[in-house]
Amino acid sequence: MHLLRTQPGGFVSDDNIADLGQTPAELVILCSGDSSLALLAEAAQQLPDDYPSLRLANPMQVQNHASVDLYVDEVLRHAKVILISLHGGIGYWRYGIERLVELAERGVQLILVPGDDRPDPELSALSTVGAEERDRLWQFLRQGGLGNALDFYRCLASGYLGRDYAWEAPHTLPRTAIYHPRHANARLTDWQADWNADWPVAAVLFYRSHLQAANTGFIDVFCQRLQAAGLNPLPMAVASLKEPGCLTVVEDWLDEVGAAVILNTTGFAQSSPEAPHLRPFRRNIPVIQAICAQDNQPGWEASEQGLGPRDLAMHIALPELDGRIISRPISFKDLAWRSERSQSDVVCYRAAPERMDFVAELARRWVELARVPNADKRIALILANYPTRDGRIGNGVGLDTPAAALNILRALQAEGYPLPDTLPDSGTALIHDLLGGVTNDLDSLDLRPCHQSLGLDDYEVLFQRLPEANRQAVLERWGPPQNDPMCRDGRMMIAGLRLGLTFVGIQPARGYQVDASAVYHDPDLVPPHAYLAFYFWLRHTYGAHGVIHVGKHGNLEWLPGKGVGLSENCWPDALLGPLPNIYPFIVNDPGEGAQAKRRTQAVIIDHLMPPLTRAETYGPLRNLELLADEYYEAQLLDPRRALALQKDILALVRETRIDQELELESDADAAVWLPRLDTYLCDLKESQIRDGLHIFGESPAGRLRIDTLLALLRIPRGDGRGPQSSVLRVLAKAFDLGFDPLDCALAEPWTGRRPEVLQKIDAQLWRTAGDTRERLELYAARLIEQALEGPLEQLEEPGWEDVKAVIESLRIVVAPRLDACGPAEMRGLLDALGGRFVPAGPSGAPSRGRLDVLPTGRNFFSVDVRNLPTTTAWRIGFQSANLILERHLQDHGDHLRQLGLSVWGTATMRTGGDDIAQAMALMGVRPVWATGSQRVDDFEILPISLLDRPRVDVTLRVSGFFRDAFANLIRLFDAAVQAVAALDEPDAMNPLAAKVRSEREALLASGLDAEAAAKQAGWRIFGAKPGAYGAGVQGAIDGRLWQSREDLAEVYLNWGGYAYGGADEGTAAREQFAQRLSQVQAVLQNQDNREHDLLDSNDYYQFQGGMLAAVETLSGDKAASYHGDHSQPDLPKIRTLKEELNRVIRSRAANPKWIEGVKRHGYKGAFEMAATVDNLFAFDATTALIDDHQYALLADAYLLDPDTRAFVQQHNPDALRDMTERMLEAQQRGMWQEPGAYREALENLLLDIEEDS
Repeated sequence: MHLLRTQPGGFVSDDNIADLGQTPAELVILCSGDSSLALLAEAAQQLPDDYPSLRLANPMQVQNHASVDLYVDEVLRHAKVILISLHGGIGYWRYGIERLVELAERGVQLILVPGDDRPDPELSALSTVGAEERDRLWQFLRQGGLGNALDFYRCLASGYLGRDYAWEAPHTLPRTAIYHPRHANARLTDWQADWNADWPVAAVLFYRSHLQAANTGFIDVFCQRLQAAGLNPLPMAVASLKEPGCLTVVEDWLDEVGAAVILNTTGFAQSSPEAPHLRPFRRNIPVIQAICAQDNQPGWEASEQGLGPRDLAMHIALPELDGRIISRPISFKDLAWRSERSQSDVVCYRAAPERMDFVAELARRWVELARVPNADKRIALILANYPTRDGRIGNGVGLDTPAAALNILRALQAEGYPLPDTLPDSGTALIHDLLGGVTNDLDSLDLRPCHQSLGLDDYEVLFQRLPEANRQAVLERWGPPQNDPMCRDGRMMIAGLRLGLTFVGIQPARGYQVDASAVYHDPDLVPPHAYLAFYFWLRHTYGAHGVIHVGKHGNLEWLPGKGVGLSENCWPDALLGPLPNIYPFIVNDPGEGAQAKRRTQAVIIDHLMPPLTRAETYGPLRNLELLADEYYEAQLLDPRRALALQKDILALVRETRIDQELELESDADAAVWLPRLDTYLCDLKESQIRDGLHIFGESPAGRLRIDTLLALLRIPRGDGRGPQSSVLRVLAKAFDLGFDPLDCALAEPWTGRRPEVLQKIDAQLWRTAGDTRERLELYAARLIEQALEGPLEQLEEPGWEDVKAVIESLRIVVAPRLDACGPAEMRGLLDALGGRFVPAGPSGAPSRGRLDVLPTGRNFFSVDVRNLPTTTAWRIGFQSANLILERHLQDHGDHLRQLGLSVWGTATMRTGGDDIAQAMALMGVRPVWATGSQRVDDFEILPISLLDRPRVDVTLRVSGFFRDAFANLIRLFDAAVQAVAALDEPDAMNPLAAKVRSEREALLASGLDAEAAAKQAGWRIFGAKPGAYGAGVQGAIDGRLWQSREDLAEVYLNWGGYAYGGADEGTAAREQFAQRLSQVQAVLQNQDNREHDLLDSNDYYQFQGGMLAAVETLSGDKAASYHGDHSQPDLPKIRTLKEELNRVIRSRAANPKWIEGVKRHGYKGAFEMAATVDNLFAFDATTALIDDHQYALLADAYLLDPDTRAFVQQHNPDALRDMTERMLEAQQRGMWQEPGAYREALENLLLDIEEDS
């Protein structure tokens, strides 16, 4: 360990010991608020010479155990009186409190008070003085001011240090005050005298403690920068926005001056996740979070991460609960002066003028949205485009992006925005209009006209405004702008279309794969000139008042730079600048939405997931089901016919290749394979799939509405009781069926009751528990439909009370919320464009029991990262860990000892930390939650005797967003790894400790020093290079820049080979990452909802597929691969990755019900098919788990079916070409090994496509 002297606002990482350099004193005051310390240091200057010796310190500067022990030994154990004022409760300094309590037992007077205005009985009860005396001291600190600080010192010394100073009780000071640098007790008129009458008023809220400590220099500078931006500042000091009295005064002042925007520098939130305020302030105006960073500026500048975990929680994640727009750091902590008397460094907040200018300009632009008439506003809609092919314009997960864009244009037209009278008549027509000009597709670039461009001279002027480092990086990587493919005749082309003064643009390519090396080795690729030109043109030539990035997600928020608290050098900051960014985004993806909020100051307008439905059955699956029904009937009546049917079933199973999906042996016994077939067919039929796409601004109607409502009621919500019960479970109970429809063996023969109403609902044979489940599903859909039309007598029957409660909840809560989504989405978007406040709301997957996220149309927030993993996530993770251990033992006959797990930030936000909880459970470690709160503040190691199996050595590959958002979980998991590695247990029972020991020895033998050897041997968390995102595999596959699976493994290792942990923030560690993966026996990824699947997204094949490719390439052996299904939180399931792929292909990808659903969406429907083919191909490239017949299934369904082919040809001919080429590529690469007649059919189709074009 290193011994470090701390510096104000500097972070001391966990492997260093902080030494405050203090000597003993009679009185020690520990304060977690720097402004309180500054006030106490100022007051200490005025104490008499005979006042007892005293020390001041911030406990946050001595965080780890070794630092606390050193401070106890050198200072605290010598004190007579110790007072600590602590924010956040015991959990924020648990070990320090434990040591203080030990000192109290030895006679030291100990006084513990909260660091804010809320009582903390758990903390205060540890004090050794009377409650009255303790609370008086607390009030001195809470009221603040120099007079109270002096009386605080006199009271302490007189009460506990044998002095006799006169002191007065705490004086109550105003909780709210207007601040003016030139007036001691300022009033509104003082500011009004300085204001420009034509300028809007920007209110600045800051903590009263800064005013009391005279720490207002940064507010003075901020006010000057606001004035330079054309805003009238009104700074207000507040004790707490949570105090109704404070808030009322602030709101009255806001109204009195007609404030146009609020700039808030206070931390935390006014509301809580359990009770969010729809509108924290009375005025309907934007609230911007201006960040007063806890770190110092040099530390922030040097950090790839940007801001630390405390700032992330206090100034970003929690303020998001109130719907605040996240901006930039406007100040940093710095040393103001040295208090020799208290031997402490007094901290002040140092202004960051350049970042202040960014925030001031952002505020001005939001005000402008409210002040400029709609007819004069220039609004740009941006459609993402990746891969950068013409068949894939308008990425938006679960969203018909072209139809959404058209709906937005129609709404803008109705509100008087500058649009022509005639708009395209469909989303598909809008895309076809866009395809009439240049796009990102380089193959056809030279053949198309360009509707707008930026001259090279103008581009050069704007390019020169970028920071020097950014300019150099672009020139080094891409050369001069003239070399860019988007440069034509001395102008940079801008892809898009102008409709009146409104612009619809195609987001530019992230880069051009001019050479393969960038894909393999360049995770933080800087954007090319054309990318810069696009956003330069938007801001400076077109003069956008605001941009709408339509749908999850574009690439701007993923450009290189700091994770949070961006600087002018960070690419999102340099390109978008301080422009209002409005972002329609699917409600179930809080992580990637948070990325846009934190890195591109986005206001999210969350939208509904696609309509949901049951997969049901079709084609050969239906034929097999009917044959199986016949077979079981014949068994009783005609055994000879039953034998013949058995052969027919087996023949059809082999013909459809379902025998491969079920891994049936050629001589399998019918008694074994028929129940397995039954289970498989039932499971496919009951799978939840999407029925088409969501259209922004519209709620599902008709059958889509009924099916979606059933999906929302299918699993329990909240506490799972009464109105929040599963509708299927309460129906099973009402019908007295005696089984759990959500947790039953689907192929089990049904021996229970057969109520007449359920018999009549389906003409097919009723013979299994799966058939019973299906009848309940059909009955529930009918019940929902009837219940929404009027009263139902059936609900009044005895035994139907629980059903009635669920249906009442449907009528009063669920259906109205779903129906409200479409109108609320468009209202939220128009409010944002009008410069009004967009209320915050929770995020999550509605079909996973999160009905609180409805209605959509809100600026969603995520989670308090300090509470993860939650107790619920621990329960699911623990259960899931046991299931994977059982499955691996069953499949391989031995315990699982080495596992690779992919962990994503967005899933962590949705679930509260299932994945990390599962990883901890596998290691035999359990989180510890602080008493009386939900905050995780430690972990405990479960003994081997309790586990009764070996611990699992878990290697994590975390996403870039997880790295940015969950530094606390990285530290928690890393600390658990090191603790387990240090245990003295048999190698066979603790493979982690065994591996760390042997690798440490090998590293020592190679010449590494002991500290470095121990650290490297203990690395178990890996991720992308700091400032970079993704796993890199998609670029290689889309660019066809690979020859073998080994190449994809190489990309995966290069992009993910950076170590993270308590002492590492992205240390280059490719060799160690490869070593870890070479020893992995199984690869796992979890999926927490069924609103998407493995073939919807490129992320699954990049992370799990990439990991499996690396593991098997490095080890030379087959590894197990598992898929954790956490979509039903009370019943997690583990399948192999192959089983899950089989399910997705049969239930969704090849299902005519899904295909008919996407056909409602024209161009974007064909896009969805092409994406499915791409992702299937990529899964095969990385995992080799796709069979020939699965390519054939999709070729038949999408390309060779005449109706579907005609649909794709009409709406998105580029997607038809892409799919055909991809299928042929699979054959050429030997992945589709024996295509037979499909080769000729697809080659002929490609010739026809080329002829047509």
